[in-house]
Amino acid sequence: VQLQASGGGLVQAGGSLRLSCAASGRAISQYRVGWFRQAPGKEREFVAALSRTGDTTDYADTVKGRFTISRDNAKNTAYLQMNNLTPGDTAVYYCAASSLTNKYYRQATHFRSWGPGTQVTVSS
Repeated sequence: VQLQASGGGLVQAGGSLRLSCAASGRAISQYRVGWFRQAPGKEREFVAALSRTGDTTDYADTVKGRFTISRDNAKNTAYLQMNNLTPGDTAVYYCAASSLTNKYYRQATHFRSWGPGTQVTVSS
């Protein structure tokens, strides 16, 4: 599956953005979907994940209650709705897909398919 993330941009603190992850080649519903982010000088970190069945989500503590991961099977697209953004959320955001079903989805190595990142910048 090929992935293409979009929707990043510059937003003020407290604002919102919705990132999209368009899949092609195969149905995104066949995969667990994850969002990761990487800030300058930092390692790539887990943000959110959605199970293949679409009924289970998980979030990093830093975004829980502010971010929502979802999927639209008809559009073959996953989303990351980000609300109440802070400067600490500034990073390049990546979507990823995995056919694995084990519990290690918070690790980037769990995911084999990655899209190019989209930059999110939150100003104070």
